[in-house]
Amino acid sequence: MTENVVRAVVANGVLDVAGVSLLADLSGALFWQEQRLLVVSDLHLEKGSSFAARGVLLPPYDTVATLCRLAAVIARHDPRIVIALGDSFHDRDAHERLSVSDREALSAMQARRDWIWIAGNHDPALPSDLGGVVASDVAIGNIIFRHEPTGASGEIAGHLHPKARVTTRGRAMERRCFACDGERAVMPAFGAYTGGLSIRDEAFAKIFRTPSFMAHVLGDVRLHTIAASRCS
Repeated sequence: MTENVVRAVVANGVLDVAGVSLLADLSGALFWQEQRLLVVSDLHLEKGSSFAARGVLLPPYDTVATLCRLAAVIARHDPRIVIALGDSFHDRDAHERLSVSDREALSAMQARRDWIWIAGNHDPALPSDLGGVVASDVAIGNIIFRHEPTGASGEIAGHLHPKARVTTRGRAMERRCFACDGERAVMPAFGAYTGGLSIRDEAFAKIFRTPSFMAHVLGDVRLHTIAASRCS
């Protein structure tokens, strides 16, 4: 990324939200080390099978790929608590289409730790047989975790799938990103088949209410901080 675009490289991938420092993992997860809490958003498990049922054929490997990435980030941080920040499943029946091996992989990740499913707009009525507990939101200290962002101070949300379009070496590229202004953050989608919404979309202006918020862009080997106003 060129010097006129990059404002700074975030040291150790750290984001500050309402006075709390969180490690921004290049997978798109957040880790709150003090609480040993890992947050992921918008897994959209079984999106491929949902599309297939409507005649749109996609390779049926998205759930396996997403769960493998999730297992890797859990192994990396060994959290005490995992919060899945809504839209963990692509539709209301997606959990029923999980294969036996996918269920076993999920159970293995949940072992010996607390697991919280936040209800999303795609999966508003999560069943009780998935392990863990279901909640509409979770508040810990100054931070509140929910699926759809409201713009509240201390809020960490998902739903919008933020991405940033930047120009580097004469060509444009789009990457997933965290959107954050120091008081609130919107997380990138974690799922293998999830798309993204440009952080220049007015949906983000309604959340941050100022163009001075930042896009923390997921690079190949590091996180880059770019002013949202500098993205196209």
